[in-house]
Amino acid sequence: MVDSINNKLKHLARSPQILKFYRGIEREALRVDLNGDLAQTQHPDFLGSKLCHPMITTDFSEAQLELITPVSNSIEDSLSTLHRIHRFVYSGLQEELLWSASMPCVVPDTDKIPLAQYGSSNLGRLKTTYRNGLGHRYGRVMQTICAIHYNFSFSNDFWLKLADLENSQVPLKDFKSGRYFDLMRNFRRYSWLLVYLFGASPAVCNSFITGQKHHLQKFDDASAYLPGATSLRNGNLGYQSTTQSGLLNICYNGLDNYVDTLREAICTPHPVYHGFDTEGDTHPQVNGNILQSEAEFYTTIRAKRVPPKGENFLTCLSGQGVEYLEVRLLDINPYLPLGIDAAEIRFLDTYLLYCLLKGSPTHDDSMCAAVSENVLKTVHQGRRDGLLLQDNGKDKSLRQWGKEILAGMLPIAEILDGASSTRKHSECLAAQDAKVEDPDNTPSARILGDMREQAIPFFQFAMNQAISHRQSFLSEPLNRQEQDEFKTMSEQSVKDQLAVENMDTLSFDEYLAELQKEYEQPG
Repeated sequence: MVDSINNKLKHLARSPQILKFYRGIEREALRVDLNGDLAQTQHPDFLGSKLCHPMITTDFSEAQLELITPVSNSIEDSLSTLHRIHRFVYSGLQEELLWSASMPCVVPDTDKIPLAQYGSSNLGRLKTTYRNGLGHRYGRVMQTICAIHYNFSFSNDFWLKLADLENSQVPLKDFKSGRYFDLMRNFRRYSWLLVYLFGASPAVCNSFITGQKHHLQKFDDASAYLPGATSLRNGNLGYQSTTQSGLLNICYNGLDNYVDTLREAICTPHPVYHGFDTEGDTHPQVNGNILQSEAEFYTTIRAKRVPPKGENFLTCLSGQGVEYLEVRLLDINPYLPLGIDAAEIRFLDTYLLYCLLKGSPTHDDSMCAAVSENVLKTVHQGRRDGLLLQDNGKDKSLRQWGKEILAGMLPIAEILDGASSTRKHSECLAAQDAKVEDPDNTPSARILGDMREQAIPFFQFAMNQAISHRQSFLSEPLNRQEQDEFKTMSEQSVKDQLAVENMDTLSFDEYLAELQKEYEQPG
């Protein structure tokens, strides 16, 4: 298998121009006031329409910004754009700032976590209704957790070259989808490594766990943690759903299985969720099924495609194939103003190419169970000395397995260095190896170390970082041209929202019924 990878790399290295990847970054961040309390203000007018703005929207809450970069094949361009978006946001926030961490600030009572509002159109009401359903199903507190989502794809020239090297005889769209699923299976199998290396949520504010059953320990009077924790966001306090894990069985063995299982979940009633319909809300959720839509499927990586306007996502994905992947397990690094940096992106690119080229056997139930168990062990105990994970039914230490994977990635990093005329991918790999060698080098250990050294709770640590980031962004105001470009974009988004609202011809109930019919009767 190593020889096979090396042979492919040699051929790919002869065409370095095809080793340019397309990427987009989505950064979520809570708006908080200068005391660190969750903002109760509406989405600021100067940011335009959250329904239609291409770069600035909200996630679950009205106070939860989502900042989005357009697709680019340049790491520098993506980060530069994300930096400009942050500077524009700060140009008008005034007495507010962006929370620096994945785990939230002091969480208010549920009724003080405002749902995002998207206007009077059917589409806008759908978005708010979907979020209302999430609040009923999982609680509004959990939805205040934030993340970095990393969207990634290979170029068409890359796929043509790889198909030729592998003597593929199937249509290119089917080849791409099949190989993307090969990548995703390996991604999930080794995803514990990303949780260990980039996990940055080892502690939470006590307000986050009030009234919850948990196994965290006391850090101080205001914070809870686990001594070996890496990313509590990826554990059972965060974006894990026992309902989904008990009822869904999506192990990424192919596009058909993936689409069919998601569609079945969106069409299968859940008795508890159907009970929400009697609680007084006219529209407490989109539907009472296991999933309201494919967006509710909580996982570490998802197959994606942008459907034409008005077309059902799953129908489009099934017919046209996978267009790109969405990596969803990344914590916001509170030490970084953008939450992510070029070094992390270079490592992700190297890792994703490694997962594509390495052999990827299909996953049976035992493999899927091991994937989940390895992630949860790493979430809660990743920095514990001698932690054992399951590799094909055998115990293997996190340290040994991590170093094996990183060693396997080295030839790929060197090829990517050659394509970019740098040593940066190899340098990033060496930095991650140092984390495997010594857990104290991980972001999670560094956070806890700083909290101890400064004798401050998690809230104050994250607040201090947020204040520092705010000062950094405000010290670099946009020039007049940049400011005007964002202003124009915001104004256009408001006009676009009005156009959307004027296009509706169905009642909202009819609109929801039509959407559900598209899942139940595809094509």
